Amino acid sequence: MRAATAVLTLAAFGLVACGQDEFANNPRPATAIELSGVIHEEKVTVSPRKLGAGPVTITVSNQTDDPHTITLVGDRTKAEIGPINPLDTGTIQKTLEPGIYEIKAGSAEAVTREIRPAELEIGEQRKSSADQVELP
Repeated sequence: MRAATAVLTLAAFGLVACGQDEFANNPRPATAIELSGVIHEEKVTVSPRKLGAGPVTITVSNQTDDPHTITLVGDRTKAEIGPINPLDTGTIQKTLEPGIYEIKAGSAEAVTREIRPAELEIGEQRKSSADQVELP
């Protein structure tokens, strides 16, 4: 009887210990920041150009007469979407680390001059979104 009680007690402690790490109170990531970009004939623009590290959603509108591929390039990051047709949009979702990034517009056809890329400056990590309500 004692042996059975000891085994059941140990099993109960084992089950309680299994779930401890499952609901650890880890900080939530920062809220994603929405950036807007436009492909012009001469250059790509993005706003805001300076922000803290964390998740971003970059929506780029192609305001040229040709389709373009958008490429986000950084030290250890590369993301590409497209081609984006004229007057259409494309979106890149990425978590960015501190550093300098370029957002380039490319074309499958030869162009007379290159479209100047936009520069994005990512600073220190943004704070956790744990204290923000009504987030998914």
